[in-house]
Amino acid sequence: RVQLVESGGGSVQAGGSLTLTCVASKSIDCVGWFRQAPGKGSEAVALIALISGRTLYAPSVKGRFTASQGNARNESYLQMNNLNLEDTAMYYCAALSPCLLKIEYVDIWGQGTQVTVSS
Repeated sequence: RVQLVESGGGSVQAGGSLTLTCVASKSIDCVGWFRQAPGKGSEAVALIALISGRTLYAPSVKGRFTASQGNARNESYLQMNNLNLEDTAMYYCAALSPCLLKIEYVDIWGQGTQVTVSS
């Protein structure tokens, strides 16, 4: 079973940038990014198909966040620009099958990495 590990979270001021990394223990085909703020439900953020490079973004982050892949299909990134207070959340990467940005299609979750945006 594949394992996913996120990293790169931290604290950043509003308007700043942060890049999250998701490393899988083996090659996977599709990575989704989700986030959950305290007291709120999960929100689908972005998707990248690691074979085709196809990406998909939630309207709330489109134009600010960019999902990408590394040299191998076990590594992916979420570049987050122009962060705002509403982006504060625990961010999770997940292996998706099929490659659709819905929580019901998550096979494996990463442990999460905290992103805190301050004013």
